[in-house]
Amino acid sequence: MHIEHTAIIVDDYDRAIDFYVHALGFDLVEDTPSTTNDGRPKRWVVVRPPGAATGLLLARADGERQRTAIGMQFAGRVGVFLRVDDFDASYRHMLDRGVEFVSAPRDEPYGRVAVFRDVAGNTWDLLGPPNGQAS
Repeated sequence: MHIEHTAIIVDDYDRAIDFYVHALGFDLVEDTPSTTNDGRPKRWVVVRPPGAATGLLLARADGERQRTAIGMQFAGRVGVFLRVDDFDASYRHMLDRGVEFVSAPRDEPYGRVAVFRDVAGNTWDLLGPPNGQAS
């Protein structure tokens, strides 16, 4: 048993794909035309970190209730934790591509961490091994 996907509500598929693929380095796993339960067109868009089993379903907001959830899926808390092997390289890569960090990198007992916002405004932790250790 495993979680296959989790959804992130976005306002635009292409902007979200660009962010996850180019800024974060995720793979675009699927981008397929689909329909809503009542037959309207949508896309089934899945991205995931290289080698990961769990993907993110990029779900375009459908209706006002979903639009109000964009960027607030976790009620302002950090809701996703992205673990990387090389924190400094990942941090620089993301900075160079315009990712907004809301905290500077810091060392915690569980590793290096910095908080960033995704394309929708949700907050994530970028996590690396403790300073001076490889994972």
